[in-house]
Parts: sequence; C-alpha cells; structure tokens
Amino acid sequence: MYRFLPLISSILMLALFSACLMVSSFFWVGVILMAGLTGVGLYDVFQTRHTLWRNFPIAARIRWIAEELRPFFRAYIVESDTEGRPFNHEERAMVYRRAKNVTSVEPFGSQLNIDRPPYEWLSHSVAARHPAGTDPRVKIGAPGTAHPYSASLLNISAMSFGSLGAHAIEALNRGAAKGGFYHDTGEGGVSRYHRAGGGDLVWELGSGYFGCRTKEGRFDPDRFADVAQDDQIKMIEIKLSQGAKPGHGGVLPGNKVTEEIAEARGIPVGQTCFSPAAHTAFSTPKGLMEFVAQLRELSGGKPVGMKLCVGNRWEVLAICKAMLETGIHADFIVVDGAEGGTGAAPAEFMDHIGAPLRQGLVLVRNALVGCDLKRHVKLGASGKQISAFSMAASMALGADWINTARGFMFSLGCIQSLNCHNNTCPTGIATTDKGRQRGLVIPDKAERVYNFHRNTISALMEVVGAAGCEHPSELTPRHIMHRVTEDIAEPGHRAYKLIEPGALISGADDTHLAREWSMAQTASFAPLRID
Repeated sequence: MYRFLPLISSILMLALFSACLMVSSFFWVGVILMAGLTGVGLYDVFQTRHTLWRNFPIAARIRWIAEELRPFFRAYIVESDTEGRPFNHEERAMVYRRAKNVTSVEPFGSQLNIDRPPYEWLSHSVAARHPAGTDPRVKIGAPGTAHPYSASLLNISAMSFGSLGAHAIEALNRGAAKGGFYHDTGEGGVSRYHRAGGGDLVWELGSGYFGCRTKEGRFDPDRFADVAQDDQIKMIEIKLSQGAKPGHGGVLPGNKVTEEIAEARGIPVGQTCFSPAAHTAFSTPKGLMEFVAQLRELSGGKPVGMKLCVGNRWEVLAICKAMLETGIHADFIVVDGAEGGTGAAPAEFMDHIGAPLRQGLVLVRNALVGCDLKRHVKLGASGKQISAFSMAASMALGADWINTARGFMFSLGCIQSLNCHNNTCPTGIATTDKGRQRGLVIPDKAERVYNFHRNTISALMEVVGAAGCEHPSELTPRHIMHRVTEDIAEPGHRAYKLIEPGALISGADDTHLAREWSMAQTASFAPLRID
C-alpha cells in the first residue's frame, strides 16, 4: 500500500482542508492544491499508457520532472568546464565573450589533460611574428572561372530558413555584411531574410533543388539562372551530404510550409515537401562535374563547388578522377564533419554515420594533392570549429578556410538547450515561433555576430604569428603535433599519413590509398571489383 501513500495522503489532506473551510476561508488554497493532486492521482490509477503512473500514482511524476530538469542541472551544476557535449562550458564561454567583445583569456593554466591522446598542439617559433594583416582572405576560383570570390577565413556555415527563425537569419546576414564574410543559405533556398542585410551569400543547392525546382522536384535551369545571377550570391555549393545526417533525405510536413518558406523553397504553401537522399540531376562522378560546369555557366561564371561528409573513400577519389578526365574543376570542396549539425537527426546517423572532420579533411586533402588538383580546388572545413587553434590545425592539414554554424549560433545567444527540433528554442534562434523570436533583437545580435568573427580572426592571426608565419596559408602539417600515446607524439604529416603532390597519378600503388584508387571509376559511384 506504500505505493499509494501519496494519493491517500492527498485525499486525507483534501478532506481536512475542506473541513477547515467551515471554520475559516483561509484554507481554500489548500483545498485547491489537494484537489489537484487528488485528481492527478486518480487519473494515474485508471489511465493505461504508463505503468509507473498506475503503480505509483503522483509519486512517479517526480521521475518526469527530474528528466526535464536533468539537462539543466547537469549543464550548470554537475559538469566541469571541459566535460559538456556537444560543446563544453569553456568553449561556449569563449564564444560568448568574443561576441560581447570582452576578453576571453583564462586563468591558472589549461584544464585539458595534455598528457593523454588525442591531444594536439601547435609548434611555435622562436622567431614569432606579429602579422600586420587583420583580414586574411582566400581566393576561390578554378582556372576559367569568370568571377572568383575573395572569401574570409571564417564564414557562416549552412543553416536554412525554417530551421532557424527569421530574426536569427537576418541577424547573421547583417553581421556578415558588416564583417565582410559570407553566409551559407543552407539547402532551404535563398529567403528574404538571407537577403535582408545585404551580406555575401553562398547558395547551397541540395537534392530538393529548393528555389530552382520544377513541380516534380527536379532541377530547373531557367529558375536557377534567375536566382543565381543576383549580385548578393557569390558562390554556388552543391550539397552532396551533410555532417548531421549524411545519406539521409528529409521531409518537411505541409503544416510547416508557411508562405515565407514556400517563397524561399519554390513549393506550394501547405504541401508536404520531400528531399531525396541523392541528387536526380546527375548519377555519376563525371555527371557531377558536368553539373558543376552547367551551374557555373548558368550563374554567369561564379565559383561552383560541393559540400560533403566523407563516406566511401573511393567516391571521393572517383570525383577527383572525373576532374582529371573531363578537365572540369570544381572551384571548391567543403568537408563537413560528422560531428557537425545544427538541426535534429536520427541518433544512428548523428553518432555512427560519416567520417569526423579530421579524417574527412585529411582524405580529401590527400585526394586533391595526390591528383595535383589542390592548386586549383580550394578546400573548406566545417564541423565544430570555433577556436583559433581548431581553425589553425585544420588549415595546417589542408583547409583554406573554415565554416562554422553552431559557433555563430552561440554568438546569437544560443545556450545549447537542445530544443532545436521542438520549435521551443528559448533564445528565439532555432524556432519559427514569433513570440519566442521577439526576444532576439536583430541589431544587437548582428553586432555580436560581427564581434565574434572579428575577435576570432584576430586570435587566429596571433596563433599564426606564434608559429612564425604571416598568413594562415603558410601553416604546414609539420606545425601540428599529435599525441599518439602518452609517450609518443608525431608531426601532422606522419600522424595522418599525408601523401605528396601528384602521388596518385605517378604511383598510386605506393600510397595507402592504392586499393581505393583502383576501385574508383568516373562512370559510377559504385566501386570497381578488385580481385
């Protein structure tokens, strides 16, 4: 009977307070409270969906309350500064401080365990410098591209309107305009809020071809050309896959397709919209390169590249083979790590599908360098990079620039409440709820976006100077030391098996990618069978 003690107690207290009302009306609060508890308890006893509620009326509700409060207490009370996931408190605090334009220095030494792998550090120089440049850039554009783009080394990664609310998108774009960096639209199309601040845009083109699709959901060249020639759009990015859920399509329920979202995506209001797992405009590596050439021509000569989370290694090598065979070079490739992702995704995809950024970046770097394509095809890196060191490490291993999504979300005020998929984001960022968005004041947050970018680039240049370099492009794999065991550390070129320029063309059999190189073919993404 102890299981029913809370219910019995609430009934007895209800009777007591009711009796006391005959003496004084002061006890009406107790009556209401006990009546509510009694009602809940009786409902628990007779409902059939929850076993714990039936067996432990009222008391079992405490478990649900604890589940709701658990993330809060863990994040703010239990976790140390370096334990949290996906981003720990120290990482988030650094972004907040830089966004607010206050110092981000830390006292009393590192809290990281520097004696355990996979710790990494940058080798500084006794001839350290103080680089004069405050706005380093990278020129993106393969030979023959009519309008190459000079990009900042830190940019806003892909986030669609709909996943993020209107206020967040507009604040990001206004910050990008002030700081001179680009804003990736995400695959949801170019919305009115992406255009609002006048900042540079990279139009991400996913398998749904939002903004340039036919009624059947296929690619529409004429509609693409109309949008792509807008001066605000600087580059086109074909999304082959994304870090959060590579190889997974998507469904946007009709009740979420508002007039504004329909306008950006080029779909009917209120109609459920499907994004296929793969593109329909091409089906082979050679077809992909022909699609790149088509988009470049339709856009008037703007840089066209692709974004992918690395999966099968032979597919990346097949794309490089297709570039060599057709003579068509993508202007850039952005590698999205499996640790990336601002929206929700199935747990299996989030945790176990796709290569993490470091492994994906190294593979694509090796593929481009081994095919002697790296001098033409620029390489971007995206996935959980918010610090100057993480940027410098990626650039030392082959990246030409960095994209971050969640870093800029933190600069907007994201508190990592993990409600991105519920439309209940408390900071008004990842929600379309107008009431919640009201709390996000666009001019204030745009300034913080600008501050985060400026202060992070400044920190990057300090790190670059410490390595004895003037520009991040001068960083080499030898600048990065990787702890393999507690006693052994190796420079980046050894730790990650980096191959030499042209090695795949002149002697692939002597590289660790020999088997995958033999499997790669330009006529199909499927591997050739090797005996």
